[in-house]
Amino acid sequence: MHPQWIKRIGWTAVATLALTAGVWFAWPRPVPVDLAAVTRGPMEVTVEDEAKTRVRHIYTVSAPVAGKVLRNPREVGDPVAVDDTIVAVMQPTSPSFHDVRTHEELDAALAAADAAIRLAEAEVRRIEAALTFSRTELQRSQALARTDAISLKALDKAKFEVDTSEAALASAKAQLDVRRGERASMAARLMNPTGSDVLPAEHACCVQIRAPVTGSVLSVLQESEAVVQAGAPLISIGDPADIEVVADLLSTDAVQIRPGAAVRIDGWGGPPIEGRVSRIDPAGFLKVSALGIEEQRVRTRIDFVGAPEAWARLGHDYRVIVHVTVWQGADVLTVPVAALFRKGDAWAVFEAVEGRARTAPIEIGHRNNRLAEVVSGLSARARVILHPSDRVQDGTAIAERENR
Repeated sequence: MHPQWIKRIGWTAVATLALTAGVWFAWPRPVPVDLAAVTRGPMEVTVEDEAKTRVRHIYTVSAPVAGKVLRNPREVGDPVAVDDTIVAVMQPTSPSFHDVRTHEELDAALAAADAAIRLAEAEVRRIEAALTFSRTELQRSQALARTDAISLKALDKAKFEVDTSEAALASAKAQLDVRRGERASMAARLMNPTGSDVLPAEHACCVQIRAPVTGSVLSVLQESEAVVQAGAPLISIGDPADIEVVADLLSTDAVQIRPGAAVRIDGWGGPPIEGRVSRIDPAGFLKVSALGIEEQRVRTRIDFVGAPEAWARLGHDYRVIVHVTVWQGADVLTVPVAALFRKGDAWAVFEAVEGRARTAPIEIGHRNNRLAEVVSGLSARARVILHPSDRVQDGTAIAERENR
């Protein structure tokens, strides 16, 4: 064959291969996608949030009087018995120091109290002398009255003088006791906190505070020895077997919940536990989230349901996750939320039909984090595209991606 023809045939073959390769590379390929089926089955809508357990009835023991509380002998978890176990011991505080001016005023008041005592004692002696004289006069009058030497009026007057003197003596003795009490009060205020007049701690009177309820120690609020005021919290006690779950839910979620709603409790390190809403507080409160966002929260209380062994390992202030059921259905047509996208003001999905994507507007009802209820627009066993990218349009050829 002529060399010129061989060269032409070679160039023709190369051009054909190049054209074939260009067509092959330019030809549109199916877009790989993930597909999921529209199915029927049970569905529920829940409100999820963090919560914590707590003892239902907590008793905080406070200092009944101002004084020095000794180091607490109890530790967290110790069992206590009502009216038997001592949970705190207090001692009266020593007298406080006072300045020079107050000291001088107290010294002057003490001297005045001493003078008042001496005056009262002198008054007692005077009245005692008058009483002795009145009694002598009464005896003399009685002797004369037997011989009719004096009148009955004079005898009655002598008796009156004796009764008056006895009453005056009793009043004077009571006044003397008052003065002595005032003097003792002044002397007590002058006691030196570091002097020998103060009793040592081992001889001071102690106040023993006993447990108000049978249970366990939940927290020791005042562990070390310290001087506290009356009403200062010392220790908290409760029954760890009587616990509940408390969740601070968003007010927009709380309005959807009703007392008695079923709750699934998990995220505590064990298997899920069943619960039930027992109370929703009628008032909310402001709470700042970890991101600094102000949120209106509503406290919701949840009781455990079932055998106590299921939550026996939970204690006070343990973290849990609650899933409160808002709505549930037994036979619901559902589509994965990952397949939904907005088309105008409505929802839509890409349905896989004969290897191509078809836009299907749908109407949805209830939804949760994974599924949405299909009201209209899809039928059971239809396949939809999950997480459609911008490469997927109406009519785009698609191929299901292999799961590895």
